[in-house]
Amino acid sequence: MPADANQGPILTDRQRDGLTRAIAQVNHLVLGKPREVELAFACLLAGGHLLIEDLPGLGKTTLARSLAASVGLSFQRMQFTADLLPSDIIGVSVYAQDAHSFQFHPGPVFTQLLLADEINRAPPRTQSALLEAMAEHQVTVDGVCHALPAPFFVIATQNPADLAGTFPLPDSQLDRFLMRIKLGYPDAAAEREMLAGADRQQLIGQCMPQLAAEEVLALRAAARRVHASTALIEYVQALLGESRRHAGIRVGLSPRAGLALLGVARALALLHGRDYVLPENVQAAFIEVAAHRLVGDDGADAARLAEQLLHRVAVS
Repeated sequence: MPADANQGPILTDRQRDGLTRAIAQVNHLVLGKPREVELAFACLLAGGHLLIEDLPGLGKTTLARSLAASVGLSFQRMQFTADLLPSDIIGVSVYAQDAHSFQFHPGPVFTQLLLADEINRAPPRTQSALLEAMAEHQVTVDGVCHALPAPFFVIATQNPADLAGTFPLPDSQLDRFLMRIKLGYPDAAAEREMLAGADRQQLIGQCMPQLAAEEVLALRAAARRVHASTALIEYVQALLGESRRHAGIRVGLSPRAGLALLGVARALALLHGRDYVLPENVQAAFIEVAAHRLVGDDGADAARLAEQLLHRVAVS
């Protein structure tokens, strides 16, 4: 353990047991994807938002629903479509004749965990309606700010941009997501168990929450207390710097990306039972934190560029 790391347990036994049970429950529902499940929990504990991108039918919505069922947060699901309006997400002020005034009727965004399903099937104007909510945890309607419940966590799913009927997310919206993960096809054993087992939606309906909202907030506070040494911070800064001068990258990583990377690394260390960050925690999440923020020359594959950055920057 580093000499300047925090001393003593950072989680209580109750917090550790609840978190372990929640992760195990999600892994029971999303078969064969333990790494992706761990990253999803790390994103939640780091206080960010999660984007899940993959082909239809690979479990994006199942992961979001099972996580929501396991962490005890209020939950709303919105199916994004081409005719969805910003007011359908945020809410609208309606004139009440008996009160002789406008009254605000909150939309589905007023929840603790919002599933924005197939977010890139909605036009950009509607996508941007989530920007303030994701960044500020509030929405403004008719000049009045309305705070969102805490914690507030958005899980958005999207299909690859080359599928029909999709609108690519703008860079400003992508940057609001702490991480972007992909699930991919299950391995043979997991697929066989899935085909032979009960319906996933039925199983999700039988789930019991293993955490509560106040416990999620406490876990987030604990993750912020995880120690990152000076050498670790210099390693993250070196990754940021290399992204800005690496051949083939037109737009590198911002300081916000560095803060996001540190936040996820702290959360991963917490999930592994440590109160200090190792370089392996940074490396484990780097591609998922960095790839959707990098802009390569001539449409270069951003995930491959992020992997190249990891190989080029040595751990000091």
